[in-house]
Amino acid sequence: MMSSSAAATTTVCVTGGSGFIGSWLVRLLLARGYSVHAAVLNLQDAAETEHLRGLDGAAERLRLFAIDLLRPDSLRAAIRGCGGVFHLASPCTVDRVLDPQRELLDPAVKGTLNVLRAAKESGVRRVVVTSSISAIVPSHDWPADVVKDESCWTDVEYCKKNELWYPASKTLAEKAAWEFAKENGLDVVVINPGTVLGPIIPPKINASMAMIVRLLEGCTEEYPDFYMGPVHVKDVALSHIMLFENPAASGRHLCVESISHWSDFASKVAELYPEYKVPSFPKDTQPGLRRAPKAAKKLIELGVEFSSMEEIIKDSIENLKSKGYIS
Repeated sequence: MMSSSAAATTTVCVTGGSGFIGSWLVRLLLARGYSVHAAVLNLQDAAETEHLRGLDGAAERLRLFAIDLLRPDSLRAAIRGCGGVFHLASPCTVDRVLDPQRELLDPAVKGTLNVLRAAKESGVRRVVVTSSISAIVPSHDWPADVVKDESCWTDVEYCKKNELWYPASKTLAEKAAWEFAKENGLDVVVINPGTVLGPIIPPKINASMAMIVRLLEGCTEEYPDFYMGPVHVKDVALSHIMLFENPAASGRHLCVESISHWSDFASKVAELYPEYKVPSFPKDTQPGLRRAPKAAKKLIELGVEFSSMEEIIKDSIENLKSKGYIS
């Protein structure tokens, strides 16, 4: 692990620094003494910048950069002088898209490669690439009685056939990152978070926290039948730092509190917050997947201690209350 004194002399770049995970990562990096280049889309957008400028240590050790993943020059400017890069920026939507190649696939794949090229040119020590559990599932050639782990890859052709463009984009981007790392000798490690929940630092709600709002409102039309990997956003940010600082870390790292069915999560929400009309959902109707209480064993072995599902739910809902998203 890197000492606090070593962190204090290290500058790192965080792409997607204004997002849900990115804001937490910037916050924790500053708290550890790092100098941070936070890369955002628009420096004139207060919704992207003001919450970052308000973080402890930001006045002394935070610089903001405007980037476009498809413009290499903007990436080189943000990464120049950095010893490490955390690449989080990628389009994230589960909604229907009109042009998946332009809206999702190109920014994810070409953007990742542009970041890695800029990192290589700048002599960066290590790049932590934020992939997703979506690059691990869905897949259809995995034994039905075996819990999915980091050796499993999402079936891209299945995703394209069923217009699951976000999983396709994350899978293709991660595979491109591994190929680039192998061909160019760049030190890359990957983190694969599940459904990230918890307190929101940016002023806008993200997709996963909006999912909880709809659940509390009694919505039954979305997410009725899937296995998820809930995880606290602070744990995800800490895991990023752990992967950067620990020389022994290598490969992919599933980042989840557990792998559980959506019905398990909804039932726990209903138990903890009976005042809301949380609907019930059928259990175990998705074949080929299995529950796993400690699916993130690689990160656990590196020292990550994951928040429980109860803590994740309470921190998420109390934060939604405090911000007025629910009453």
